[in-house]
Amino acid sequence: MIAKAKAISHGINAIRYITGESQNKKHPEKIHRILDNLLPSQPDTMGIWNSMQLTLSRFRPIKNSVIRIELSPSAEHTRFFDTEDWQQLWQDFVAEFDKQVIIGKDGKVRSCPTHLANSKYTVWLHTESEGGVPHLHAAVCRMDEDGNINNDHNIHLRAQRAAERVAKKRGWTTAAQVRNSNIHQVNRDCMEVLKSMQSWSWEEYKNTLIQKGYTVHEREDGNGILRGYALVNGNTKYKASELGVGRNLMISKLPKTWEKLHHKPQVCASNNQSKETRTEQTPKPPVSANYTQYDTYRSGTVSYTLNHENQNLHFYIPEKVLDCFNDEFDYRHTANSRELTDMAVAIFVGLLETPNVATGGGGGGGGSQSDLPWRDKDEDDLQWARRCARAASRLLGKKPKTGLKR
Repeated sequence: MIAKAKAISHGINAIRYITGESQNKKHPEKIHRILDNLLPSQPDTMGIWNSMQLTLSRFRPIKNSVIRIELSPSAEHTRFFDTEDWQQLWQDFVAEFDKQVIIGKDGKVRSCPTHLANSKYTVWLHTESEGGVPHLHAAVCRMDEDGNINNDHNIHLRAQRAAERVAKKRGWTTAAQVRNSNIHQVNRDCMEVLKSMQSWSWEEYKNTLIQKGYTVHEREDGNGILRGYALVNGNTKYKASELGVGRNLMISKLPKTWEKLHHKPQVCASNNQSKETRTEQTPKPPVSANYTQYDTYRSGTVSYTLNHENQNLHFYIPEKVLDCFNDEFDYRHTANSRELTDMAVAIFVGLLETPNVATGGGGGGGGSQSDLPWRDKDEDDLQWARRCARAASRLLGKKPKTGLKR
């Protein structure tokens, strides 16, 4: 069961919508009154509104004077509901809504218990939705009959918690359970879209997901640069940071995720001589070198694949290390970010242990003597990662991107 709540200033318009008197409602005959609280008998829209305004005038005016609430249980749970069942569901919801105390991270009370049970409200059942799922709409006066204001801090969280508690008490499927069961399909859909793309394009990725039935919400910064996104499927919202493995479906990691699905990165070791004059190569460590500490998954690690000596080597490096490399070699500003990241990862895991190192397949420039010492046994992963990133930058050089950043 899902619930939404918000304090609004356009209360009269919300009540018209809820009661079916709005011109936007094409099928008012499919809207039914469930119950009124502390209101005159069977009032129309203006009667409800005027009664709420009377309460407000007795105490003090409030800008957002009405709380709009939507309560949507699953259709299978309400298939045989009559009016009394809907009334009981609403009253159970109000009881759970009112009893909550919301505490901030500092331990202080941010929202005291509300008093919807002692406030004027009207509740209506809507059955006209395209999906045919019956749901309740309610308009609640923000001021109760004793002059107490119903706190709207984190009111959306209060509503959802109340719905979850009512659903659990009734043995119904909760929104969290639905979300957990659906998130695997969302992950599969995102990966299938990436696999189907011939080249990386945010617009193609977004539009293909929309064609699959998702709503895509983009989040841009003040400069119009895309910083994040979320997917909405039905009534459930999935943030990009919650999807995928190791957050690999976040906007900053999507291009690399696409590359991993379509390309095999090449890493090799060579000396500084050009191809025309090169007569011998710098010795390379064998594939069996001692970097086995990164070949098994551990908590907090993410997968990374390199191709070395015609072998695909799979490593699990700490997520904070990969984040460090992604920040240092931001693909939006660095043209050879992939080559730099490959090089930094190779050095980090110990795949490249010689002083003369260069990466192939990207034309990133010749190698230069590296003064990178062996890793200090007391050095933590992040310190070592930063030095690996600096070494990769010295060896290959960072090439800034030109033109548009999006």
